Amino acid sequence: MNVFSDIAFDDHEQVVFASDKTTGLKTIIAVHNTNLGPSLGGCRMWPYASEQDAIHDVLRLSRGMTYKSALANLPLGGGKSVIIGDPRSQKTPEFFRAMGRAVEQLGGRYIVAEDVGTSPEDMEHIASQTKHVGGINDGKDPERTGDPSPFTAYGVFIGLKEAVRFKHGSDDLTSMRVAVQGLGHVGYHLCRMLHAAGAKLIVADLNAASMKAAAMEFGATAVPVDKILSVDADILAPCALGGVINDKSIEELKVGVIAGAANNQLEDDRHGEMLREAGILYAPDYVINAGGVIEVYYCREGKTVAETNMHIEGIGETVREIFERAKQQNLSTGFVADRLAEERFGLKK
Repeated sequence: MNVFSDIAFDDHEQVVFASDKTTGLKTIIAVHNTNLGPSLGGCRMWPYASEQDAIHDVLRLSRGMTYKSALANLPLGGGKSVIIGDPRSQKTPEFFRAMGRAVEQLGGRYIVAEDVGTSPEDMEHIASQTKHVGGINDGKDPERTGDPSPFTAYGVFIGLKEAVRFKHGSDDLTSMRVAVQGLGHVGYHLCRMLHAAGAKLIVADLNAASMKAAAMEFGATAVPVDKILSVDADILAPCALGGVINDKSIEELKVGVIAGAANNQLEDDRHGEMLREAGILYAPDYVINAGGVIEVYYCREGKTVAETNMHIEGIGETVREIFERAKQQNLSTGFVADRLAEERFGLKK
């Protein structure tokens, strides 16, 4: 196993391996940077093919959280945890209590929250062993369920509208054709907002039931998953897997704006420059999908949903600054976003 030589290692402050013999827990917690505050990031449970794959993932994801929190103007650093295991068969309350004990050993340097393969219920079990956990629904606010997905979708919606305003001079989405790739929790919430704003939806998902529901509720046009990146539309909203913007897909794109919820949409940083050269405005994913981490932070602080949404609406100002800098300096928006984040969390290169 390699940590320091992994391509995703980025001067991480701390990488912790923890296990529990009784429950079978095997977890890796990575703290990337705490210049702005304690690190916060979700706990991903996944049946990784190898331990090196898990190490690479936690290093990559924790770095991303540093940049995300910095551009979301939160007093937080970046961290992440991964559990090596199958979330469909290995979950038990004691399993996540063991995870809570592992988090507690970091003494507050890392705050855990839900992610792929984990749930608010799992966080409740973790919370029985540590106070360093987010995404817990205390039942005081009926608008909060413990699920950050609606807040993530709201931030993407705000960022998407700002991209449309920058590209076309108006954020009116009436009759705008939006291709949404992925109808999971965030993607479906985003579709609801886009539909309410008058957009015409084109959707794709591996789950046929989700596509049928979107067609019924929003009048969406369903297309095969292997066609969604090449449809003729105004906006592409990737809300599924990362790496979908690559050499092949860029050649097929027929959109003017890319703004979606998926993490790591660019397969490589150079694809941001390719988008710029193609005249496609890209709203950097980790900037506009920060609504979830904002919600987790505000929920922990006991703030209201109204206060949370007000902060999320600030994503528009941040992404506008990125667009303006990128235009003035003739640089890709992804490059500019990274440099702006580094300014905020004090990275010296």
